[in-house]
Amino acid sequence: MKKKLQLDFDWTKWTTARKDVQKLDKHTAIRMLFDVLLINEFEHALIELKNQNCVWGPLHTSVGQEAVAAGTIGALRPGDKASATHRAHHQFLAKVYNFFVDSAWSPLKSDVPAGGAEAIMRAMAEIMGLKTGYCGGRGGSMHLRCNEAGFLGSNAIVGGGIPLTNGAAFAELYRKTGNVIVAFFGDGAVNQGSYHEACNLAAIWDLPVIFLVENNEFAVATRNEEVTAVDDVSRRGAAYAMDGHIVDGSDPVSVYLCIKYVADAIRKGKGPSMVEAKCYRRYHHAGDQPGSSYNYRTKEEESRYFEKEAVNAYPTLLIETGVITRKESDRIFDRAHTAVQQAVKAVTQQEGDTRVVIPTLWPAKESVVAGMRSDGAEWQEISYIERAEFSEFTPMRYCDAIAAVTARWMEKDSETFVIGEEVANFGGGAYGATKGLPAGYPDRVRNTPISEAGFVGLGLGAAMCGMRPVVEIMFCDFSLVAADQLFNQVGKARHMYGNTTELPLVLRTRVCTGLGYGGQHSMDAAGLYSLFPGWRIVSPANAFDYIGLFNSAMHSRDPVLILEHQALYTQKFPVPVDELDYFIEFGKARVVAEGRQLTIITSASLVSRCEKLLPAFEQQGITPELIDLRTLDYPSVDYETVGESIKKTGAAMIVEEAKKSHSIGARIAHELTDRYFDFLDAPIATVTSKDVPPPVSRALELSALISDEEILSAVVKVSKRHWS
Repeated sequence: MKKKLQLDFDWTKWTTARKDVQKLDKHTAIRMLFDVLLINEFEHALIELKNQNCVWGPLHTSVGQEAVAAGTIGALRPGDKASATHRAHHQFLAKVYNFFVDSAWSPLKSDVPAGGAEAIMRAMAEIMGLKTGYCGGRGGSMHLRCNEAGFLGSNAIVGGGIPLTNGAAFAELYRKTGNVIVAFFGDGAVNQGSYHEACNLAAIWDLPVIFLVENNEFAVATRNEEVTAVDDVSRRGAAYAMDGHIVDGSDPVSVYLCIKYVADAIRKGKGPSMVEAKCYRRYHHAGDQPGSSYNYRTKEEESRYFEKEAVNAYPTLLIETGVITRKESDRIFDRAHTAVQQAVKAVTQQEGDTRVVIPTLWPAKESVVAGMRSDGAEWQEISYIERAEFSEFTPMRYCDAIAAVTARWMEKDSETFVIGEEVANFGGGAYGATKGLPAGYPDRVRNTPISEAGFVGLGLGAAMCGMRPVVEIMFCDFSLVAADQLFNQVGKARHMYGNTTELPLVLRTRVCTGLGYGGQHSMDAAGLYSLFPGWRIVSPANAFDYIGLFNSAMHSRDPVLILEHQALYTQKFPVPVDELDYFIEFGKARVVAEGRQLTIITSASLVSRCEKLLPAFEQQGITPELIDLRTLDYPSVDYETVGESIKKTGAAMIVEEAKKSHSIGARIAHELTDRYFDFLDAPIATVTSKDVPPPVSRALELSALISDEEILSAVVKVSKRHWS
């Protein structure tokens, strides 16, 4: 028997009647008019500067979409926040201008105040790549950020910034601020996985997010109907138990009324909503040419839409409804025009018939490397300690050390939280690494959907808002599912946004080589993460080191990857009695065993394997120096400790369980050779597993992975300087 079901979906469409305009507070109406005119003037000034070679890179203007920004920002409170996509000038300018200008200021009564003039100038300077910009010129047109004004960041990856909005919303919800976060994005983003993962996560956690899609009908030159199965993308809200709203994106009043209604409902606990603003961009994807010049739109279609643009229709509407006079409208336009031209003059100078950038406003060339990482100030008050300084020890399993030190942080820092798949189940995760935490901190240990991009992005957003997320990715291989969030977002955010954000995010993941998990669960991710200099990487070889390195990671203002080899999870190691608050320094290797004939450099589970092989080496008449790197990100490797060993031994080998193409050994060997070439008697050997994904078959996996016999053979060759 077939029964027709009804979809429970609150779906509304917002339009403006004259009475809506007349009821609107006049001050709000004219501030929105100013924003519309300011954005339009700003964009056209940038187009002119671009045509005079004063703007480098693409320029994605928002001409035709001004009403979305004016209406949305007008409806928000100062404490509300926003993220955006690559076409975000309008939203950014409206947010910073309205934040830095007193809410009582009226464009009818006085010129743009100093705070507003500075906001316009700094927004323009950032888009032009100048040092006076909000991100020091690093972000440019597509990566705009002003934390003070609550603009979390715009993003050049379509859909890439949506997940971090959830993190900011999680912080606001946890802190009970009542603030709302708006995720601005284009229609193209609704076909990205990150959008769907973020929507689902926001819905199940009731996060205070407005997912606002600017549907301008085209992705570059591709029409919506070619790539999206529904005419109205707001229908997709139904899939995530959200309300859906459609609003005329060329009408500031409709946008204002809709966003105010939605935001008020969210503040009362409604949960996230989806708003689709139907709009139309005037120009091609970038630049100042109409789409008709590229034959994907007609001039008739463009003309029809251009008549509806807010810059034309909204002043007329206010005049016709008696809110303002034509003279008042002209006065508001003059003030917007004057303010933008003053910004142009502040960043450029006239040379003949053209304008050029004022040379002193370019960032200093040497500043390009500044702010890739924290300056380390967060560790200045820390005292580091090693095991020799403790006297009493007790045995502890590696996985119990993970749980214990995490619990300690949750006890002393109320803004530390743990998220990941299954972390709150089974009393402490599928593998015991969060043992006891769900019972002790049920609101701060949260299971996530199987959506790595979604929850990694949430962790990023929360970290950017000052919380301390501990994010678990169950297996290293799953990092690839979240690659955009991990590497385009987390790995680049500090530098890309001009060192304006801290990133205190700790990411834990397990290396499962040698345990029969097969090719898609057995990656060693050190080589992958080390390609992105924003990441710090540690790989504790024992429970003692895990506690100390985890504490240092939690103090870090940079993202830290902790690689945990599952072969260590059930092994017991000595840890100090009743002491979980000590720190081990990042970038400080440990000399496990001293020797004179060669230096063995390794980490993680291979440390204990090589240590157990020391008697076998001695039987061959070889006494190597064994070094546990502990820190694996390329800039932080302890080259000095390794170098001092090389000066003694004259030869070195790097031993990894990773397959050769995932190895970090070759890069480390190259750096060591550059630094200590005069002390080497032979090339540095790099010993890895075979360059294949480990098979599930026990026999084949053993064949694929580096064996004790291969390590011993390599030690003999290197000690005799026969490595080649």
